[in-house]
Amino acid sequence: MNLYLIRNPLARGYDVFDSAVVAAATAAAAAATHPSGCAWDGSPTSVWTSADKVEVRLIGRADDACRAGVICASFNAG
Repeated sequence: MNLYLIRNPLARGYDVFDSAVVAAATAAAAAATHPSGCAWDGSPTSVWTSADKVEVRLIGRADDACRAGVICASFNAG
């Protein structure tokens, strides 16, 4: 399992996730992970509407016992 930093450059302002560290098998799987740990909501006001807007950077390798998902997320509360 790899560790990825995912970031959405469109996520600015308050009440949005701007980035997260996720455990995933591939970069594509990391990009498809929403920082909240839930499915993409697809709402027109959300910048996290699709995985193609997400920047993905490999930052390391997780322990073999680690399961796929969000490790830590950054939420800009307003």
